[in-house]
Amino acid sequence: MLLCFSSYKDWLVPLNQGDTLVEDALMSLRALGAPQEDIPLIVRLLENPDYQIPGFTLFHGAVDLNTHDYIHILLGRGLMPKDEAFTIGFTMGSTNEVSSIEEELFCTINRLLYPKLYRFGPEEIAIFKDALQLGRMSMCQPLNQVDFKDFAHSTISGMRTALGIEEDLLKAYYAIEAKRYPQAKESERLVSSWQHNDHVIEGLKH
Repeated sequence: MLLCFSSYKDWLVPLNQGDTLVEDALMSLRALGAPQEDIPLIVRLLENPDYQIPGFTLFHGAVDLNTHDYIHILLGRGLMPKDEAFTIGFTMGSTNEVSSIEEELFCTINRLLYPKLYRFGPEEIAIFKDALQLGRMSMCQPLNQVDFKDFAHSTISGMRTALGIEEDLLKAYYAIEAKRYPQAKESERLVSSWQHNDHVIEGLKH
């Protein structure tokens, strides 16, 4: 199935399109993505293991750009700021190795040292922390240790099942996020195609 998007702001393969092939989603994303060399050095140093000192871990869950793209697809997130905050947070949380000190250090460095385009605002920081906790709660495999190339010919739902990603957990949180930030395109569109019940959302706690 050919997936075409005119802008990175529009790119999204939502949770309810899990029958999409991973390779089709990846091709549509790659058609919009920036080359690795366009990503600022500080972002690469902190988030990409290829640029880190061997044997030294500042932040758990670092992945290369290729793996990061797969995780966006895995979690049903787009490429906008709140999507990035969730994807990074969930990846870090899935390692079950991130301490509260590490969590706060990442937020501080992001807020003070990252270039403006990559910097999280208060809402993105809140989503990052929520996603970190969801990653800890999930029974999924540590996402930084997965060889995603094995799933290129799988459906997205098949990949989620194999890795232990609970779609219901993601769906419940995305409903909360959409309700908290109704003005945010990346949050609202997460649930815009669902037929969800308001009383389910009301019963979920922050």
